[in-house]
Amino acid sequence: MSETFEDALAERLSTVLGASCVFTGVERLTGGASRETWSLTTKSDPAVPPELILRRDPPGREDPTRMSMEAAAFVEAGRAGVPVPEILDSSGTEPLPGIGSYLVMSRLPGEALPQRLLRDERFGSVRPRLPYDLGRALARLHRMDPVAVPGLPDYDPMEFLFGQYTRTGAPLPALEAAFSWLRDNRPTATRKSVVHGDFRNGNILVDEDGIRGVLDWELAHVGDPMEDLGWLCTKTWRFGSPHPVGGFGSRDDLFRGYAEECGVTPDPDAVRWWEVFGSLRWAVICRVQAMRAGEVGDNTLELLAIGRRVAECEQDLLDLLGVPASATGDVAQAGDDRADELFGTPRIGELLRAVQDFVVDASAGADPRTVYRSRVAAHVLGIAARESEVGYAVREQLRARLAALGYRTESELALGLRAGDVTLGDTPVGCVIRDLAETRLRVANPRY
Repeated sequence: MSETFEDALAERLSTVLGASCVFTGVERLTGGASRETWSLTTKSDPAVPPELILRRDPPGREDPTRMSMEAAAFVEAGRAGVPVPEILDSSGTEPLPGIGSYLVMSRLPGEALPQRLLRDERFGSVRPRLPYDLGRALARLHRMDPVAVPGLPDYDPMEFLFGQYTRTGAPLPALEAAFSWLRDNRPTATRKSVVHGDFRNGNILVDEDGIRGVLDWELAHVGDPMEDLGWLCTKTWRFGSPHPVGGFGSRDDLFRGYAEECGVTPDPDAVRWWEVFGSLRWAVICRVQAMRAGEVGDNTLELLAIGRRVAECEQDLLDLLGVPASATGDVAQAGDDRADELFGTPRIGELLRAVQDFVVDASAGADPRTVYRSRVAAHVLGIAARESEVGYAVREQLRARLAALGYRTESELALGLRAGDVTLGDTPVGCVIRDLAETRLRVANPRY
């Protein structure tokens, strides 16, 4: 953040709060693929909170209408009884000179990092009751008045998602199969409400006493409230835990909390549909983020890495749709020994792993953001190393198996699924799609 920006923001807050605002600390927080999040500390003044959080659109990519909508969503959520930070200032519907499109809120206590919430003993006593409490929070959230949040989008989620999918890369068989299943099994929405759009582990602040805040309302819209429950249960947000509700506990507790708060018992089949939709939606979001990598500044590497997470979603979707796992995994283990003959030793995988180790070692003791970005870089180098070892032989094996089905490429098979020429239920088709997905996953994230 430039001094000019800091000065402009301090002057703006001094005017809004009616007291002198002087920053003593400004730190950009890690994460956040679309917006910047900053931690601000101020000099002691009774009218100015000592700790603030700033969310802003990166310069050149301002979206003041959506930022204004998010600010209004925070305010209305608080009125409905959802725990949220207090909004102290926002840019409104036009970027402010020298500051841009932003909102400033109070900083609440609590932890949002999923790995800590799921593994730190400090949260051991609160974890078991979080699914019930999250259900109650969602029931309150779904009582919000949409009219009080100007600019809330209202669209068909399937049409919107398919449009994003077709604009962000080649068709993939597992994703085409998921779209087909979702269209054939779509439940009838019984009501419409405000939907948070990103209610999950990672956007919930928790301390030893429970839920302290629901964050990141930029994807709020009008829709089926069961969407929020399905998104919370999507496997991506369990971070390795076997428990379906954000990694914390059971769907039964989530549903019980929801029903006891608002009198509406969630339909498990409808929530499962939205859970499948959630895995597909995350796959498409990963593709969107990878395409944006060239448009942004200093988080290009992170966005490119997110693109490879589509492989995790393929695996989750095939599991949800009942496609058997590969019996051997032989395809994904094969490599190309001819690489040694051409380029000699050490092999490319060894070179990349050496650089990976260097990046990790070189970042030791650095500031938190540098450490975070170094870990992303090391992760990307690991992907490149594993892909180099899969090699030409695997590609040729998979091409031969596609040819046996009558397709030259994986994209052609995907379009065959879209047209209904083949189905995921055809055993040879399902086996090839599973092996394609598992091969990608062993490269992208073998520990998933």
